[in-house]
Amino acid sequence: MKPAESKIIIYQMMTRLFGNTNATNQPFGTLEENGVGKFNDITVSALNGIKELGVTHVWYTGVLEHALMTDYSAQGIPKDDPDVVKGLAGSPYSIKDYYDVNPDLAVNVKKRLNEFDQLVNRTHEAGLKVLIDFVPNHVARTYHSDAKPENAEDFGASDDQSKVFSPSNNFYYLPGESFQVPVDHYNRFRRFYSGMDGRFDETPAKATGDDLFTSKPKADSWFESIKLNYGVDYLNHQATHFDSIPDTWNKMRDILVYWTGHGVDGFRCDMVQKVPVEFWRWVIPQVKAVNPEIIFIAEIYIPSLYRDYLDRGRFDFLYDKVQLYDTLRLLISGKPLASDIRDIQESLKPNNRHMVHFMENHDEQRIASPLFAGAAAKGLPAMVVSATIDQGPVMIYFGQEVGEPGAGAEGFGDNDGRTTIYDYWGVPEHQKWMNQGAFDGGQLSDAQKSLRAAYSRILTTARDHEAIREGEYWDLTNHILANKGSSNRVVSFARGTQDEKLIIMASFNYQAEQVRILLTPELADQWDIKPAQKYGLKDLLGDTTTVTLSRDQGAAFLLPAYGSRIYQVIPAPN
Repeated sequence: MKPAESKIIIYQMMTRLFGNTNATNQPFGTLEENGVGKFNDITVSALNGIKELGVTHVWYTGVLEHALMTDYSAQGIPKDDPDVVKGLAGSPYSIKDYYDVNPDLAVNVKKRLNEFDQLVNRTHEAGLKVLIDFVPNHVARTYHSDAKPENAEDFGASDDQSKVFSPSNNFYYLPGESFQVPVDHYNRFRRFYSGMDGRFDETPAKATGDDLFTSKPKADSWFESIKLNYGVDYLNHQATHFDSIPDTWNKMRDILVYWTGHGVDGFRCDMVQKVPVEFWRWVIPQVKAVNPEIIFIAEIYIPSLYRDYLDRGRFDFLYDKVQLYDTLRLLISGKPLASDIRDIQESLKPNNRHMVHFMENHDEQRIASPLFAGAAAKGLPAMVVSATIDQGPVMIYFGQEVGEPGAGAEGFGDNDGRTTIYDYWGVPEHQKWMNQGAFDGGQLSDAQKSLRAAYSRILTTARDHEAIREGEYWDLTNHILANKGSSNRVVSFARGTQDEKLIIMASFNYQAEQVRILLTPELADQWDIKPAQKYGLKDLLGDTTTVTLSRDQGAAFLLPAYGSRIYQVIPAPN
């Protein structure tokens, strides 16, 4: 892999929530009551504000047309059945038309694709790249493309519905059975959603997106979605039929090429472990033949599959949820030990540079939520570790940088510490930064301004410094612990190249502690740290205190509670 010009920094936004200035926030509120953000709300000012954080890529979540309850039939879009939609605004992962965009996001619904194209152009003009979701495993039960190219056939149009499985089918069927809406779902939401009657006409029933071959799925399943068939016979020992390219493969390739033609720079691919790796091996090179610079990011949660999806699957990057994220979350909550980080980094070799790190996204609880850390500042050391520990991308979720807590029950989205992806809603702390569309932070408190500035320093440092985007990693935590240089609540490591040397320390301690940086003999030799020479440490995060490093004595300083330092090794001041 050639050296990167800069580290990838991703800003994920829930597109329909990002630009919404409506603060009504009525639970189960309609679009008219609670409002919705539009493509056009993501202005040059908004993009410049995002770029100030150090961001290189914007992930526009929920762009593709998905099932929802707002009626656009007057604009020629068939209405969805509320019995198989989760939330008034619908799940962005229940795709209704792969070739179209969400009408909620358009000012002029008839010109919705043009408004998306204009957003792509604005994003590029701001010096940022565009990521969108690709949802390959499942579609909405009401899937029908009215925007597909003339030569494209809809999913399922030529299926033999008398067969549970056929390699040429796009879906899996349950012949002789009719789909039944989960009774618990109907009973819970019928008083909130107009038009629910507990029935949905689907005969024969189709398998659900979470691989359930039943016509009577439960309310907590992915009952609103149907599984796509990539040539795997799940009811026959998962036998594969790839000798002839399955029809679904060809259709999905055409969809990826279509959006590449609209200027998209990359795809965050949903639940890739549910789609055979052979498909990715086949399709990704074909899309990269159209745009060699396009990137593919895999949402995947099985570490034993990582290497396969990188090598055979040819993904550029993978989610690092079940290892680094989960451990950092526990560290913030005071549970595991800082020394556990070394084992994670060792276990990820040689995948480290391909891992996307994060502390928030649409699936995870907000750091500031009482159900997680209860205070946004407690997440800063975890972001320092996430952003600097290796060469891979780092991601933040909109509102994270101003301490959005995801408070309240929005409707289908419960009071779970997350920002809803199912409901029309305003995001209160984020709206303070929006400042009625000025995107200047005019309503932020001093503490929020300080938090946002801290995120900007962390992310720009990670983006711009050679040692982080290209350098080697050395664990220091265990060496420092063995020599009583810190508690086991401080993560310590070094990153370096021939031209730049950095030492990172991040405290998950609730109180300040006196710490000492101590280099391992191997690292000191590698960096040519001479015994009789003094070196200076310059903090790239802004602390101006002078710290001196020596090979034998290291460097001592007071590390604040939940504080971090990214020290650049420089010649000692005279």
